[in-house]
Amino acid sequence: MVAGSSVEQIRAWQPRVPGIVEVFHARFVGHVYPMHAHDFWTLLIVDDGVIRYNLDRHEHGVLGSVVSLLPPHVPHNGQAATAQGFRKRVLYLDSAQLSEAMIGCAVDTPTFTDPLLHRRIRQLHATLAHPGDELEAASRLALVNDRLGDLLRGNDPSSRRRDPGLAHRLRELIDSRTTEGISLTEAAARLHADPTHLIRAFSREFGMPPHQYLISRRVDRARPLLLSGMPARDVAAATGFHDQPHLIRHFKRILGTTPGQYARSADGPTLD
Repeated sequence: MVAGSSVEQIRAWQPRVPGIVEVFHARFVGHVYPMHAHDFWTLLIVDDGVIRYNLDRHEHGVLGSVVSLLPPHVPHNGQAATAQGFRKRVLYLDSAQLSEAMIGCAVDTPTFTDPLLHRRIRQLHATLAHPGDELEAASRLALVNDRLGDLLRGNDPSSRRRDPGLAHRLRELIDSRTTEGISLTEAAARLHADPTHLIRAFSREFGMPPHQYLISRRVDRARPLLLSGMPARDVAAATGFHDQPHLIRHFKRILGTTPGQYARSADGPTLD
């Protein structure tokens, strides 16, 4: 949903990604949030301007590459810190995404200047803008939660072990479900593994995350169908893409050309 004037605008939607209650993008100038609380975690980045808010009677600010994590059930407010207002992107995460034991840590330290976390959140927002990339969104959410957990607990991620056997079992599972796909939750349950460990193990073993491998397999399956003359919309349905634009976006990203141009190339001149 998109609403508002050219100055103050909002867009809110509920993606089909377990763990994300709502995505909320907003541009505000004069709006002042009164004290309120949510039942879920609020993960906030600011693309332009500065937000000032109070949490547990302490004032905090969010700007630039700063990430703010507001815990559930803790009252907070918010407003622009300058007359120019702010532009923000928010993820409301189910309370089960992070341990309840972390609420106290988040109250004490609700802001993080962490480039890796900020980049992962931006990548997640970009993925959520496109239907059909739910596996990628779930994978990116798991990595966001993983980084948040490290920051709140002070963990050292370098101590994590490799697990090539798990990575190969996941690849076999993806290969058997290339067209119909598989959710991260189902894959984790079938392989008896933590979702984040599943992603890390696969990425370390094969040099790409599971969602990227799945998309590359679907593109490979699409190529002979396109060359055989099958219409792109039918190819998209036959190979597991959400729709034709979903096929076009990923096909061009991987091969540098559109499905239509690729199909027409079969009758084109031979390159020197």
